[in-house]
Amino acid sequence: MSTRVSKGQKVDLTKNRPGLRQLLVGMGWQANADLELDTAVFLLGANGRTADDEDFVFYGNPRHRTGAVEHRENPAGGDRQEVQVDLAALPDAVQKLAFTATIYDADARRQNFGQVTGAYLRLIDAANGAELLRYELGTDFSVETAIVVGEIYRYKGAWKFSAVGAGFRGGLAALCRNFGITVSEGQGAAPSPPAPTAPQPT
Repeated sequence: MSTRVSKGQKVDLTKNRPGLRQLLVGMGWQANADLELDTAVFLLGANGRTADDEDFVFYGNPRHRTGAVEHRENPAGGDRQEVQVDLAALPDAVQKLAFTATIYDADARRQNFGQVTGAYLRLIDAANGAELLRYELGTDFSVETAIVVGEIYRYKGAWKFSAVGAGFRGGLAALCRNFGITVSEGQGAAPSPPAPTAPQPT
């Protein structure tokens, strides 16, 4: 049975499911056709930052070098974008996975998450297709162009999920800098316009 979670809530994933290994993280939303949303995953260490640029998994780098995280666009099942996670294959140094959503070229197009409705994240047990939990973000956003939707993290030898729902200005470039990813013009890793060196919480 799927669990509905609210912003700020933390849920055990593997404590009572010791055999859980393969997860599907599906994300969806409703928006006008001219508003382009992209999702991404940052693989973070204990310091909350990536070890290198390859720990940023998105449409331009859809598969982590370990094979533990894979990003998919337009998956089957109704979600807009999906990430497959092999918890057992994640390196010990990876303590947290941050799942994010951003609006492409938001500043130039004068777009923000106030124009997005029905946004959600759900976790699925890939072994049997059962939905474990669903987090619906609601309509609390206005000027934000990037969101840290949720996190999967290690805690005392087990994995937990945290419903974060934190919105920021600055788009993908700001998120990348905040998580330790090098962003340079023309690199392609962060297509959003120039942004502050760190996200500004709202």
